[in-house]
Order: sequence, then structure tokens, then C-alpha cells
Amino acid sequence: MGLFLSCYENRLDTKGRISVPAAFRSSLNSENFSGVVLYRSFTHNCIEGVSMSRMEKIANATDQMEMFDGELDDLSALVFADARPLQFDVTGRIIIPEDLLKHANIKDTALFVGRGNSFQIWNPSDFASVQEKSLSKLQKNRPSIKINN
Repeated sequence: MGLFLSCYENRLDTKGRISVPAAFRSSLNSENFSGVVLYRSFTHNCIEGVSMSRMEKIANATDQMEMFDGELDDLSALVFADARPLQFDVTGRIIIPEDLLKHANIKDTALFVGRGNSFQIWNPSDFASVQEKSLSKLQKNRPSIKINN
């Protein structure tokens, strides 16, 4: 699987369809499922997007949790029960369900935001505000990332 990089702004058409950016679709070329999985973010007012294989990795990670763990119940309700596998049409469009659009405050334009192994879909003005706050925090804290060779 390729990485989801950069930001792309697209409009919803009158039937509620939106084109998933070509760069994102090409990152999914090796997938068995020709589409994306979307669910409501529980950290921001946006939509989380992943490939089906990434969703399977999330499921495998939850298998490491205790069977009766309350966090597992919460996580399952927020991610798996809410997840929508959406197949691309012939032109690479999907129809984002209305409840997801409402959660992200998206009306006519959406911003696809790459996050490496996943992506998010935002109301463009909401993302600009959050991105500015993130930049300010990072400039103050200057995190470091260890890269293993």
C-alpha cells in the first residue's frame, strides 16, 4: 500500500458524489477492495479514511486487547460499527453518507488530508484552523522522530 500524502480539495456534486483524489486512489492500487473505508473521527470533527487492509490491521491490533476490556467495547463501537466500506464508481467517486458529512460539517466542498497510512476528510475552513493550532504547538514543543534503518 502506498502512502496518502498532501491535501486535495474537491466538491460534492448534486447527487452527493465526490471524487477521491487520483493520488489517493493510486495508493490503493494493490488493494483487493476497490474503495475506501470511512468512519467518524473521535478526536476531531472530520472523517477518517483507510484502506481495507489498514482496517484489517486495526482489527488485528484490537485482538491483542482483553476480551472484556471496556476500551475494546468503546473502540469497536466507534470504529468498526461506524465504518463504511465505500466502493469507487468507474470515475473514482464515492458517496459519503449524510451522517458522516454532518459530523465533519461538510456541505459542498471537502478537503482530503493525507496522513501517511490513512487520510482524513475535513471541512476546508475547519482544517485550516486546526492545522494552524498544530503548527503552533509543534513549533513550541519541537518533537523528534526516531527513524530505524
